[in-house]
Amino acid sequence: MKLPGCWKMLTVAVCMAFLACLQAQELQGHVSIILLGATGDLAKKYLWQGLFQLYLDEVGKGYSFSFHGAALTSTKQGQELIAKVLESLSCPEDMEPGRCAELKGQFQRLSQYRHLKTNEDYMALSKDIEAQLQHEGLREAGRIFYFSVPPFAYADIARSINSSCRPGLGAYLRVVLEKPFGHDYVSAQQLATELGSFFQEEEMYRVDHYLGKQAVAQILPFRDQNRKALDGLWNRHHVERVEIIMKETVDAEGRTSFYEEYGVIRDVLQNHLTEVLTLVAMELPYNISSSKAVLQHKLQAFQALRGLQKGSAVLGQYQAYSRQVRREQQKPDSFYSLTPTFAGILVHVDNLRWEGVPFILMSGKALDERVGYIRILFRNQAYCAQNEKRWVVDQSQCLPRQIIFYIGHGELGSPAVLVSRNLFRPSLPSKSWKEVEGRPGLHLFGRPISDYYAYSPVREQDAYSVLISHIFHGRKDSFITTENLLASWVFWTPLLDSLAHEVPRLYPGGAENGFLLDFEFSGAQLRFCQQQLEQLVPGPGSAPMPSNFQVLTAKYRESPLISAWPEELISKLADDIEATAVRAVRRFGEFHLALSGGSSPVPLLEQLATGHFGFPWAQTHLWLVDERCVPLWDPESNFQGLQAHLLRYIRVPYYNIHPMPVHLHQRLCAEEDQGAQMYASEISALVTNSSFDLVLLGMGTDGHTASLFPQSPAGLDGTQPVVLTRSPYKPHQRMSLSLPLINRARKVAVLVMGRVKREITMLVSRAGHEPKKWPISGVLPSSGQLVWYMDYEAFLG
Repeated sequence: MKLPGCWKMLTVAVCMAFLACLQAQELQGHVSIILLGATGDLAKKYLWQGLFQLYLDEVGKGYSFSFHGAALTSTKQGQELIAKVLESLSCPEDMEPGRCAELKGQFQRLSQYRHLKTNEDYMALSKDIEAQLQHEGLREAGRIFYFSVPPFAYADIARSINSSCRPGLGAYLRVVLEKPFGHDYVSAQQLATELGSFFQEEEMYRVDHYLGKQAVAQILPFRDQNRKALDGLWNRHHVERVEIIMKETVDAEGRTSFYEEYGVIRDVLQNHLTEVLTLVAMELPYNISSSKAVLQHKLQAFQALRGLQKGSAVLGQYQAYSRQVRREQQKPDSFYSLTPTFAGILVHVDNLRWEGVPFILMSGKALDERVGYIRILFRNQAYCAQNEKRWVVDQSQCLPRQIIFYIGHGELGSPAVLVSRNLFRPSLPSKSWKEVEGRPGLHLFGRPISDYYAYSPVREQDAYSVLISHIFHGRKDSFITTENLLASWVFWTPLLDSLAHEVPRLYPGGAENGFLLDFEFSGAQLRFCQQQLEQLVPGPGSAPMPSNFQVLTAKYRESPLISAWPEELISKLADDIEATAVRAVRRFGEFHLALSGGSSPVPLLEQLATGHFGFPWAQTHLWLVDERCVPLWDPESNFQGLQAHLLRYIRVPYYNIHPMPVHLHQRLCAEEDQGAQMYASEISALVTNSSFDLVLLGMGTDGHTASLFPQSPAGLDGTQPVVLTRSPYKPHQRMSLSLPLINRARKVAVLVMGRVKREITMLVSRAGHEPKKWPISGVLPSSGQLVWYMDYEAFLG
């Protein structure tokens, strides 16, 4: 039975829908993309190809485009250079050649070069865009400016865009910025403030091209699609460690001017590897497609990173580097660079999910292979009764269990996601990732490739093509916000400052490196496996080496002195404290230890935490000698230092830990709160005769000890056991044990380290009992023992 009326109605409906679709496409508008630095290496190698790929992806979807290559090069020369670049563009392998030629021709016609330098140049560009829109009857959707120029040029360009080349009302502006984003926290903040005066935060897209790498971009989707399998595994109870690695075979030749300013940490670790770390460590948002939620969770991951110490890093430099710097920068023959070309960093994340899990970040030049990967290695807590030959790959829990996001190059040669078969079969988006068969004879991380579920991209994409697409679609989660950038620099700057004068280990480069760069970690410390004797005093002839000196015992101010190189001194002091603790527990059933704050005790605390398993912590009471008047969670707090470097690693009953009560009634060290009296009463109640078994002190460059200062006479005499004092250094308010209470101790150890203490060591050695001038000179236990522990630099200079 025919129903002509119905067919007519259906035809009309389809036509109307088609017309509506066309109208919607037309309404999408016109996008102008301006590539600044269009004739530079980055643009020629990646950015023009990325823009072409964007055009291939978006053509026919309702947008019209114009592409403006801009630079300081003269118009004629620039046009010739751009023409060469456009001719070299390539289409995806699966595109039909005729279609490729057609689209490539369209793209070439839409692309033009123009000289951009002055404010007038930008004004002329804006007028040309507006004229084109009016002539073709187009609505402006937005303008994208890609800054492929050095950061020193950002401010002038930003000023010109803001004043003369912003799009009209209703159209967006997006500015894309390439690293480096500063040299340290201060310079990054200055640059961010400057850019922030011209652009809003939502208009800025800071590029870290690693976030466009297909394996890296898959980390969050992988975690999201495999939530059920990973929920119980992605934490400190199951993860043994995380490795984030980028190795290069090339050296820095031709780039030494850049490298001398930045080095490997600023070039790779502070940005690329740290961004990857946050993707692994962050809490997974409920909705990973929400840019706002992803960026907020990344920021929380930054804020959970434990501060880095000098001992968190090992540094290297390939042997030819200084020679290359001398040649390229006309340095004298006597010049030797301290810039590291290799770095290994140990990072910890201080939250419940990752507490105690080491994250190893490593990158270097002139290494044995080019490869990048993120490897999550899971704990192996199984014992298998069967012989290893009978282990079944996808069932045996004794085989290594790991998840690897393989960024590229290396043995595999392409991006991949690999999951051990004895973990779970992962789920990946089938449209963009495909399972691949194992290659016979290929091994990764000690296992044949057949031990893994292995997936590779259906179509490999360059990182810049991925990111340019995300910029076009406004996906901010693939870029660095100002807040996250500054959080990264807050984390890295203290370490960079502490390493500024460190001499990196020299390595020959390539396969000849052997085991020279292998490193190991213990607690929060990182060190090379193969110890290499370094010359301590540069110059002709042989210098004294640490092994030439034994622990030296002598007298200082009529009391025993122990002197050694820092590592040996700390080891000796830790042994002495443990011996004192064991004797006290054997005799009294408990050990009362009072510890000073500051930086000097840090290696001692870490040594006690990681190297003294016989220490009677369960019977030990921990007290503070002094405290800054800040909340206990403040990084400046001495208690926070104790927590970071000792308490997190040992088992002390919580009721045996006695922080100073500096924060009462939401106030800090207020006299009326009587915090000092409260601490004195607690000591009197728990410590027999208020005599600590051991008090650890330091000595400041002005002769102060604890928080007893020459300028603040409180606590130098009198009957108050605990006092409030004032320091010449911020934070000024302090709480401290008094000299009379310190001198009641059974043993007092004074730790003095570093060349900076040499002068005060000499002055105090000649001083009498002058506590108002030199508070340290008032330390003399009435019935106990005083022992000085000084390293050679403090004692001998």
